[in-house]
Amino acid sequence: MARDSKSNEPRKKGGLGRGIEALFEETVPEPEAEEVHEISLDEIRPNPYQPRKTFDDKSLEELSASIKDNGVFQPIIVRKSINGYEIIAGERRFRASKLAGQTTVPAIIRKFDESEMMEVAVLENLQREDLTPLEEAQAYEMLQKNLGLTQEEVSKRMGKSRPYIANYLRLLTLPNKTKRLLQHGELSMGQARTLLGLKNKDKIDSLAKRVVKEGMPVRKVEALVASLNAKKTRKKVSQKSAFIRASESRLSEKFGSSVNISESKKGKGHLSIDFASEEELNRILDILGVDLDD
Repeated sequence: MARDSKSNEPRKKGGLGRGIEALFEETVPEPEAEEVHEISLDEIRPNPYQPRKTFDDKSLEELSASIKDNGVFQPIIVRKSINGYEIIAGERRFRASKLAGQTTVPAIIRKFDESEMMEVAVLENLQREDLTPLEEAQAYEMLQKNLGLTQEEVSKRMGKSRPYIANYLRLLTLPNKTKRLLQHGELSMGQARTLLGLKNKDKIDSLAKRVVKEGMPVRKVEALVASLNAKKTRKKVSQKSAFIRASESRLSEKFGSSVNISESKKGKGHLSIDFASEEELNRILDILGVDLDD
């Protein structure tokens, strides 16, 4: 497995689907099999499908210092484009080389199509655990939209469970102010997921701000959300049986949306699932296994 030039650190593996893992392994060539070129940094552009939006400045400076002293141990991998080259893997080394004042970087040229570019960009960052929760969610969404994949297909390609993918995609339904808190690390994945359970979606931003300000642990956020939801629906909930309330709770967790079950005296009833956008509706249909194209 490839190593970054910084401290020869190995990329982390674990739980990844063999299909995409094999694809990534193919990007790490045997030294005798492929030629290493010194390519001008001015001719290279980042992977257009790079999901990571922010790079740690301190980490880049450390890698840059290492490159100044020792050079780049592991060549980056690029593909030829209409104008220059695009990075397949190794953007940190590319950025650190520029920071170190280098004019060229060792690179191996490979032939990759758009689909492979997307998958490798996501996989490389997941293996390094460099993505924020929001960036990871956006990466899965990108794979879905650009490759026309279902959540099930994304989960198989990435070697993740379907609920895992669904939980990350739910983060994209957060309001923008809360997304920014999550992106900057002020709000954790657990806190953000809990806030999604708030029935009054207009209150999420203000509650997120309070969670950050008070440094609330996830359990306290859960209790607060449950309390606020109870105030809104106390009268209705009190009229429901324990079985109905438990069913609503389990279904809400499964779909990541508010679920309401009403029942009549004759045992009949009505079940409704809330959604805030067409995208969220598509997510729910996907969980239900409904394919409107059939």
